[in-house]
Amino acid sequence: MTKGILIVTIITYFLQGQVGGLLIHDSGLVAQGEFWRIFTTVLLHASFTHILFNMWALYVLGPQVERGVGSKAFLALYLAAAGMGGVAAQFLTSGGFRAVGASGAVFGLFGVWLNLAVRRRNTAWGRSLLSQLGFILLINAALPIIFPRISWQAHLGGFIAGFLIGELWSRVKGPQAELIRTLIAGVVAAAAAVLVVTF
Repeated sequence: MTKGILIVTIITYFLQGQVGGLLIHDSGLVAQGEFWRIFTTVLLHASFTHILFNMWALYVLGPQVERGVGSKAFLALYLAAAGMGGVAAQFLTSGGFRAVGASGAVFGLFGVWLNLAVRRRNTAWGRSLLSQLGFILLINAALPIIFPRISWQAHLGGFIAGFLIGELWSRVKGPQAELIRTLIAGVVAAAAAVLVVTF
């Protein structure tokens, strides 16, 4: 699934001149009911550097999560984090805006990894992971100050969604674990759509 997302995103990047208008997160159109834009905007990027960073992060963070929880659950997580990132951007950004990028979804992966590190903090591996993630997140927290056009709101929404989903996932055991994890993340993704449509 990680490879599939990478391929589709890269292909869409080169086609976004033709399809971007249908996929971009346009706050005015989302407010009018076009909720899918909070998800589809992950396929669009503002520059080569933008897509390079996001796809590198997906390539590094995604495969191990996918192997651990299953492909369907991973896809649901990616959509849930993207959606909640879109919700945060929609409600916390002043004025109308148009936004692109997979950062909300990628920060959802950071959230899952941080949840794992926190739960394993009593081990050497957990402490090391916690330190590494803390450093990376600190750098990313500073980026919106340097580059004001970066949506810290989407980062925050995706990150919180990923962390909470990771916490719920950690409590799931048994032969139906992948199905239950998929449903958990799917409910979060559906909630994101409901929030932007309702409010």
